[in-house]
Amino acid sequence: MAGKARGNGEGSIYPHRNGYAAYVWVTTPTGKRTRKYVYGTNRDIVHAKWLKLHQAAAAGPVATTVPKLGEYLLEWLAEVIKPNRAPLTYVNYELFVRLYIEPGLGNTRLDKLQRSQVQKWINSLPTLCQCCKQGKDARRPPQRQRCCAKGRCCGQSPSARTVKDIRDCLRNALNHATKDELISRNVAALVTLPAVRRPMRKAWTSEEARAFLESAKVDRDPLYAAYLLILVMGLRKGEALGLTWESVDLDQGELLVAQQLQRAQRELLHRDVKTDASEDGLPLVEPCLSGLRERQQEQETAKSGAGPAWQNAAGLVFTTLLGTPIEPRNFNRAWDARVRKAGVRKITVHDGRRTCGTLLVDLDVHPRLVRRILRHAQFSVTIEIYAQASSKKTRDALKRLGGSLG
Repeated sequence: MAGKARGNGEGSIYPHRNGYAAYVWVTTPTGKRTRKYVYGTNRDIVHAKWLKLHQAAAAGPVATTVPKLGEYLLEWLAEVIKPNRAPLTYVNYELFVRLYIEPGLGNTRLDKLQRSQVQKWINSLPTLCQCCKQGKDARRPPQRQRCCAKGRCCGQSPSARTVKDIRDCLRNALNHATKDELISRNVAALVTLPAVRRPMRKAWTSEEARAFLESAKVDRDPLYAAYLLILVMGLRKGEALGLTWESVDLDQGELLVAQQLQRAQRELLHRDVKTDASEDGLPLVEPCLSGLRERQQEQETAKSGAGPAWQNAAGLVFTTLLGTPIEPRNFNRAWDARVRKAGVRKITVHDGRRTCGTLLVDLDVHPRLVRRILRHAQFSVTIEIYAQASSKKTRDALKRLGGSLG
């Protein structure tokens, strides 16, 4: 009796357990030639998979074993991110993987991950209280428990910005999996994210900035020059704290922003700035120049007083009385204390850098020069975030418009 007619090459489809199986000879990403199998409950399902596998084998290398997402993410963090990215990038990505991605999607095989599955997971993140999920309140001593452990959920869910950062972490990992030819498309790039509302940006007026600096100068605050560099030249906190005397030329009046001080993984790191655009030389204007000269004299006095206990091997401009680096959190505390003493509106250290940008705009400085001073890698950052006209500038513009229509 004649058997069922088979199409060309369908001899590799055969009965298997309670269904059918098939194989195609493929070349793996390592160059090895081997068989890859597909399975299904009937011949038509297997035939469709077999054809799709044939097409993939013809297009290029095909992985024969695909890890689960959680396994792949751990390898990606250890082999790709940690050796090649900034320490804080690794710290943030590791946190996103451990607290969010692995618990939600970690058991799914990479090639089985679907866009709809990732979308549902993204949608669920803003609804999950992380205090409940991570047992934050429950880990406190009974006498200090105040919310979730007592049945009063605090609703500590990720913000829209955090959800975007988590998705970006997953998207970057899947981009790498695509390069490894473990998957054919990045489903994380196809999901829809909740809208991110930009927070209200704060910045001082020139009068407030002047009052803050005058307060620090009158009290001979050892961080006075650092405040100047942030408010007048737009340095980031880490850049000011990581500044070395080797990068300062007091005779020529120039400053090279090349290194920063950061705390990551319980270590205080003195490292290069994050981008080529951040590393740049700037002319020192007179208030900053005189402030740095005063700082140099203060540090010499502190060095003489510390004697053998002096530890400033890196040649940092801003140090403690023993020459050790200033902790970024301690700098925040010093800034806040100075804000209170000066009697001005409370803003963060980074808002101080933003003040530099907005004051430059108020002086009608061209955005390209503002970008040059603030050393942004992307021009859009200068325009959208820092180059914001002050309320006074906005009122003046509206008055001119009203007058022209009057």
